[in-house]
Formats: sequence, structure tokens, C-alpha cells
Amino acid sequence: MLNLVALSVLSGLTLAAAVYFLRISWIKLAGWLRGLLASSLGVLVFAWALVSYAVLIEPETLIVRRVEIVSAHWRGAPLTVAAIGDTHVGGPHMDAARVGRVVRRINSLRPDLVVVLGDYVYGHEPEGARSASANQEILNGVATLAAINARYGVVAVLGNHDGWYGRETITEALQNAGAAALWNRSVTIHRSGGEIVVAGIADAWTGHPDFTEALNGAPVGADTIVLSHNPDPFVNIPPGPAVMLAAHTHCGQVTIPFVGRPFLPIHHKEFACGRIDRRGQTLYVNGGIGTSIVPARFLNPPEITLITIRAAGNADIFPPRPRSRN
Repeated sequence: MLNLVALSVLSGLTLAAAVYFLRISWIKLAGWLRGLLASSLGVLVFAWALVSYAVLIEPETLIVRRVEIVSAHWRGAPLTVAAIGDTHVGGPHMDAARVGRVVRRINSLRPDLVVVLGDYVYGHEPEGARSASANQEILNGVATLAAINARYGVVAVLGNHDGWYGRETITEALQNAGAAALWNRSVTIHRSGGEIVVAGIADAWTGHPDFTEALNGAPVGADTIVLSHNPDPFVNIPPGPAVMLAAHTHCGQVTIPFVGRPFLPIHHKEFACGRIDRRGQTLYVNGGIGTSIVPARFLNPPEITLITIRAAGNADIFPPRPRSRN
């Protein structure tokens, strides 16, 4: 992070020096050249401001995006789920302390259930290629999840970066933090409003997602949520689950106006971000918390998604008041 600040300061000083030089030489230049230089300088200042914002400011923010999903596949009482993903501890903007701040924000929302959608690790190196301090920071980041306070606990899946780092190590760290770490298996939540199955499938890049294996043994007819790090497997989701929650894309991490999202590491580009409804089932792709590859975010702030899932028959808990005839 300090390197990013230093780079921004150096760029600003360079720009200031250019402005000072132009001020001295301004009157010696032809009118058309002054206009050209002024326009170019304006563009440079604007670009520098945008890059500084994308590198230094937006990655440090945190928004809560509230989503309501009304599903014909959901029969029980409403459920509120807080979802995060892609913390990427060890990256330029993410350490264990910041994960702790995210956890405190989650607790303030008082969700029924918290799901964590993989990629707890930054970078591509395996555990053995990293320093002891770097490995400890990653484990500390996972350990902070133990502070999450939710009625039905924490359920997690693993991502591609976790597989490259060491799936067994991250799985053990999640379990030590009190999270149910799922890899083609499910857990059942028993509540008075009806049983809930939370199934987690394997990562699409470092494993073999298998919905059948993940749902094997799950109570028939239970309300079902599927977790997947990568949204691509949504094309193969079987009938039954009300919603699939995924991450991985960072919503592109950088969105360029009038261009779109140039960095999308998925096959099905239509699953880039947010809510997608298909064949009566819903996919929601969380925008993630950290950064990867490019240490910047633009128009894609770090996100906690607070999702309320309701049955079609109980969507209007508070029906609208009748309009006055006056």
C-alpha cells in the first residue's frame, strides 16, 4: 500500500513540475500550441485523478448492497444472508485487520446466515513458496471469520487462489474459525420455519463442480441455496435450488465507461456481476472485497451483499397502504 501511495505522490510531483515549467515558458509559445498543451495537461490531470482514485480510494471503501429474491422454489420463512468473497489477504489493500473491519460491519447487519465465497488468498504462489509471515497473515485473515455472529453460523466454499495456495490448509483454517467448508457437499440448517440446505460445489478451475454429489443426502423438499466460487457452473444447476451465490469476477474490478468490463475471468460473460435470473432460478454474483492482478477498483467498490430470500407467497410482509382519494 505504501508503494502505491509513493507512486501517486511521485506522479503528482512530476505533474506539478510540468505545470511549473509550462508557466515559465507559456508566453513564448504560439497561441495554438498553448491551447494544445492546455488541453493535454487537462487530460493528464483528469487521468491522474482517476488513477489515484482507482488505486488509493475505491479499493478501501465498503458498500452494503441489499437484494431481495422472491422465489417459487422457496417455501419456508424468509432468510437473510450476508455474502462476501475474494478477500485476497496479502494483497495491496487487504490484511487481516481489514477483514476484521468487514466482519464487524457484517455483524452490524445482523444476518441469519453468513456465506463466504472463496479466494481468501492473494496471488498464485503455493504455501511453500511464501514467507512464514505472509502465510501467517493469510491464516490470520481466515481466523477473523470466527468473530462473525450469525444465528445459523458461517458456510464457506473455496476458490481458485485457495487451490493454488493449498486447499487443505485453507479448509483447516476455515474449520478452525468455525465455518463449514464445503467442497461438493452440503449442510442442513434446522429451523422452525423449515429446513434449509446449503450446498457448496468445488471450484471450477481447481476442482470438479458436482451438483449431484453436493446435494447427495440432502433432505428432499428443503429450501436450497448453492454456493460456488465461480459463477460459470450456474448453466448446469439442477431444478430445485432457489438461488446460487458466487463471486470470483470482482464484477470486473475495473469498469471503463462506454467500454465495459475488460477483465472478466469467466466463460459466461453474462454472469459478470449482480443478479441473473434464468429458468426460474436466480444467480447472484458478489463483487468481492479485495483486488487481484491489478491493484485497483473503479466503479466496482468492495461489497457485502445482504440478501433476503422469500417465498412468492410472503413477499409482501408489509403491504402498501391504500392511496388517499383526496
